[in-house]
Amino acid sequence: MALSIDSEVKARFPDLQVLTSLIKNVSVKGADPQLEAFKVEIIREIRNSHNIESLKDEPVLRAYRGFFWKIKVDPTKNRPAAEALIRRIVGGNPLPRINTLVDAYNLASIKKNVAIAAFDADKLRGNLRMSYAVKGETFLGIGMDKPILLQGGEIITSDDEKMVAIYPYRDAEESKVTEATRNVLLLFCGVPGISSDKLYEAMMMAHEFITRFCGGTPKT
Repeated sequence: MALSIDSEVKARFPDLQVLTSLIKNVSVKGADPQLEAFKVEIIREIRNSHNIESLKDEPVLRAYRGFFWKIKVDPTKNRPAAEALIRRIVGGNPLPRINTLVDAYNLASIKKNVAIAAFDADKLRGNLRMSYAVKGETFLGIGMDKPILLQGGEIITSDDEKMVAIYPYRDAEESKVTEATRNVLLLFCGVPGISSDKLYEAMMMAHEFITRFCGGTPKT
């Protein structure tokens, strides 16, 4: 499944890169004891290597924050995904438990500082396209009680029928990964200043962690 970037978005952010991959035949559970033990290892590693003050100087996280400001998202209120998770850890709070697939790729996001989005591939229609939202469009994100009204100018990701994400920080409720998911499409969400090599490293680690705890066969 391909992703294209609209010419307007590309003109403003010519260095923007996104990688995609499909993992087929996964088995998603609510929780797994081995995954929980692995989380403890990652949490210990992050607490030993990070603190709140050091996060502001981490180059990849700085790149996400800079991109957020450019798309009129306040990164002090809507933290980049990896930064939000790392802040939870160094603040002494537990990681959220969603399901084994989401929890597994969240660990890769934490390790590589790269934002990762995931969609139930069987709920997508056609290919994905990144573009600017039109004022008045609505979006129901994961965990939202009701749709929000977009102001126009937000960068969104859509399939041939619907919006599936506000890029690069909120995925849609309709196409989220659940325990019923069998095929998952992953987006490794780059921003200007993050190399394709960095995204590829995040993709390889996500594949490693997901297949370790959920099985499946990656296809890039």
